[in-house]
Order: sequence, then C-alpha cells, then structure tokens
Amino acid sequence: MAVDLLLGLQWGDEGKGKIVDVLTKDYDIIARFQGGPNAGHTLEFDGIKHVLHTIPSGIFHENAINLVGNGVVIDPVIFKKELDNLAQFKLNIKEKLLISRKAHLILPTHRLLDAASEASKGKAKIGSTLKGIGPTYMDKTGRNGIRVGDLELADWKDRYAALRDKHIDMIDFYDAKIEYNLEELEAEFFKAVEVLKALTFIDSEEYLYQAQEAGKSILAEGAQGSLLDIDFGTYPFVTSSNTTAAGACTGLGVAPGQIAEVFGIFKAYTTRVGSGPFPTELFDEVGETMGRVGNEFGATTGRPRRCGWLDLVALKYAVRVNGVTQLMMMKGDVLSGFDTLKICTQYKYKGEVIDHLPYNIEPENVEPIYFEMKGWAEDLTKMKGDEQLPKELNAYIEYLEKELRVPIKIVSVGPDRTQTIHR
Repeated sequence: MAVDLLLGLQWGDEGKGKIVDVLTKDYDIIARFQGGPNAGHTLEFDGIKHVLHTIPSGIFHENAINLVGNGVVIDPVIFKKELDNLAQFKLNIKEKLLISRKAHLILPTHRLLDAASEASKGKAKIGSTLKGIGPTYMDKTGRNGIRVGDLELADWKDRYAALRDKHIDMIDFYDAKIEYNLEELEAEFFKAVEVLKALTFIDSEEYLYQAQEAGKSILAEGAQGSLLDIDFGTYPFVTSSNTTAAGACTGLGVAPGQIAEVFGIFKAYTTRVGSGPFPTELFDEVGETMGRVGNEFGATTGRPRRCGWLDLVALKYAVRVNGVTQLMMMKGDVLSGFDTLKICTQYKYKGEVIDHLPYNIEPENVEPIYFEMKGWAEDLTKMKGDEQLPKELNAYIEYLEKELRVPIKIVSVGPDRTQTIHR
C-alpha cells in the first residue's frame, strides 16, 4: 500500500490542517514528518477553531491513528499544552497518538539559544519564531541531540544535563542580553516530559512498514511550506528541515518508491510571515484588504502575514520540486470583490525576463511581471459545488491548471471543513 503526501507549496500557512482534516476519513494513519511547534495547523468545524502545533491534524477523527515521525522536533511543554487543550474532547490519546522514538526533543536551552542568536543578528535577523527549532536541528545534525527514545534510558537526565551545560556556554558566547530563569524553565520541562512519557513510543519506520504490508492507507502531513525548505527555499529565510516531498521519506522512513499521490496546497494569493524576499508583496490597500478579509495572522505567533498576488513562478517551482499530482486551492473566497486580479507569470531578473525561480529573489534583483484577469464579486462562502462558482473564478482556476499542468481538485471557500468544494 502506497503513502500519499500532503504539503504546502508557498511560504507556509496555506491551510494544510484543514485539508488533512477533510481527507482523514479516507486514511487509517496520519503521519507528521518534519518541523516543530513553529507550525500552526488550523482546523475549524462545529463552530470551534482548533490550532495544532505538533499533533497531526487527523486527531479529531475517531478511526485515524496519528503518528509524530522521526523528522519532527518536539517541545514537551508545548506538546503538553496541546494535550491539555484536547482533554475536553475525550479522545483516546494513548491509542490514537503515537510518537517516534527517533524524534528529537527541544530543550529549554534550545529556546534560549534561539533567542540569543536572533537578538545578536540585529537588523539581519531571520524572523525566527523563537521556539528553539533551529538549535534543535543543529544538535541533531551535530549528533548531540536528545531523542524521545532516550527518555526510556536510565541515564537520560545525565545526557540532558551535559547538553544543557554546553548550551549555557554557547548562550554566554553570544553578544546579546536575554533574561531567563532556567530553574523555572526546567521545572516546567520535566513536568511536561512525564506527560510525554505516558504516551505510546514506537519504532515508527517499522510500524509504517508493517502498516503498508497490512494494506493500511497512510497520509503523510508536512508543516511550513516548500519555499521554507532548508535546501530549496529562500535561504537563509527558511525553516530548519526539509519541507518538500523528499522530507517525507527521511522524516518517516518511507522509501521514495512508496510515495503515490502528492497533494500540493496553495492559497489563491500569497502570504509570508517573518523576514525574507517576497516579489509579489503588496504595500497598498489591496494587500491590506487581503490580510483583513483573510484573517492573515500567524496561528503560532499571531504575527500579521505579509500579503501579495499569486506568484506563479514560485508555485511552478514548488510543483516541480515536489512532483505534485493534485492541487488544492485555499481561500478563494478572500479574492471576492477585487475588480482585477493579478498573477505573476515571470520575473524581470537583472534586466532579463525569466520564468523560473532564480538563486536570489531579493527585491534589488527581481521585479514581478503580471498577467491580469477579471475578478468576481460573489460571496463564495455558502457555495456547495463547482457549478455554483462564478465564471471568473473558474477562468482563474483553469488558467492555473493550464500553466501548472496539474489539476486543481479542491477549492476552499471558507475556514470550516464544510466549506470545501471538490472538483
């Protein structure tokens, strides 16, 4: 049985959580393969808004098993808060939520290192969420990290103390003053670790292999977006893991040949949180309207998202890098009311017109070239089928399908799971 994969194609915040929630009924296992609690997957149903950071988005479905893979980094404190928020729903967490022993832990000093590093950069800061993600992945690749499986060892606190002391020396190295009370942070951390230890730890690569052998259907869920990939994103303004399709293989232990469908999620326009280049960013009333109507605030940080027209150059790039087989377009309803819509189809790059994503898309090198289309005025939020969609929106969709060479199978017309049109 093959594994299907769902990931974001822009700078994150595309609406992956909602689509995983919509698709979960078709899958036995939902497996998160990378990232940490800097992700915020928002689900909305029955009039309630849920924000998940580490726990997979299938947790509210009775029959789905949710797995946190080895490629994820886990902050026990944030994880405990997520579990506390889920307590009211009486979910069988012990059986429904499985944790890979090979997933790495975010320590309190990882967060302090993140803050010290960002503060030391001054105006050159990358816009970190200060969750300790980067330093944790640095310890992972530096072969210093503490993994979930270490919690089962008798000497795990000695390992913790050794890494903590190393981190304190590193924090002192930075020329940045940060205030912290390590004793308080550690007390909260160790309390949360005990909650984590009560969950079910597994050898996830073996579990998924056996699940495939048994014919179980598996959906791998990514975090952040393709343009934040550590290798293929807008470096250095990226996250610390591989957010593209290849990350599902290394983040779960799934062979490349086992990947079947690759669902690519994108917004009908473009947003970005934090620092970094953004060729189609709008600084006018149109951008402000997109942000206000789309409620564009980070699910994790609350930071306002930067907004702009759809960047087809970057989107084509993400489709190709990931091998996307199906597309899902989110927030089509936000574009209602604009007389004219613009789509960036090419860049003017160092005086030359190009249609691919170059090495550097800083504003001094790149100017977007736009194709204009007629907008629509209709409210999409109550529409139930594609036959109800305005002809201008259908023209917009058909143009994107032609350019991207991939079908758009879902159009989202609102945040609730019911506001989803299948094509």
